[in-house]
Amino acid sequence: MEILLPVFTMALLGLVFGLGLAYTLKLFRIDIDPTVALIITKLPGANCGACGKAGCSGFAEALARGEVEPSGCVAATAASRAAIAEILGKSDTAKTKKIATVLCNGGKAAVDKYEYNGIRSCKAASLLFGGYKACSFGCLGLGDCVRACPFGAMKMSDSGLPEVDPKKCTACGRCVTACPKGLIKLLPADKLYYVKCSSTDPGAIVAKACRAGCIACKKCEKACPELAIKVASNLSGIDWGKCKNIGKCFEVCPTKVIARR
Repeated sequence: MEILLPVFTMALLGLVFGLGLAYTLKLFRIDIDPTVALIITKLPGANCGACGKAGCSGFAEALARGEVEPSGCVAATAASRAAIAEILGKSDTAKTKKIATVLCNGGKAAVDKYEYNGIRSCKAASLLFGGYKACSFGCLGLGDCVRACPFGAMKMSDSGLPEVDPKKCTACGRCVTACPKGLIKLLPADKLYYVKCSSTDPGAIVAKACRAGCIACKKCEKACPELAIKVASNLSGIDWGKCKNIGKCFEVCPTKVIARR
């Protein structure tokens, strides 16, 4: 009898607590829309926030309410977006793929105006006289963008510049936000050439600060048969609507600031 009493007491307590937990779960339960639950299974689960919602679940709820389109998830594959569109009974709207692109060619080719020994962060370094590079527009190379990428699509290269893996990049925009210099843009993946510089300083000043910057010589502008590239404010710029990926600009650029993917 003395042995059975503690066993009976524990069993009774377990029953009481179990019933209490069951009642609590029933009282505070949240009914999940089966459509939302199904959509979540098709999303990447990265919770990167590039869609503007609070993670994948928030985006799934917005999809179910008809507030957004499947193309709003830049991290999802084409197959995933098509599957979501099918769940919602919609036609999938194809979206032009974009890739995060670093618009700086400096790195180790750019001159340092002082030695920086502070926090290893571009944002922190930029607060000290705009950073330690002689080019005020240039990449500081301390990797804020690399650390911000949730997909491991960026790494620091031997040139001192961040490098993007186009196969991993989802164009979520985290690196764009992380760069204090605004040097990273989401550009069309089907356009092979781009201007890897952001300086609007006169050519003579650029040449002193960086041996790999745009000097506004206009050779690219004159070479393009489609008139797709123009020099404005001392910097070459490409009109994506006109660019046919011919590459004449790439061939004639003396500082190799026009890059090819």
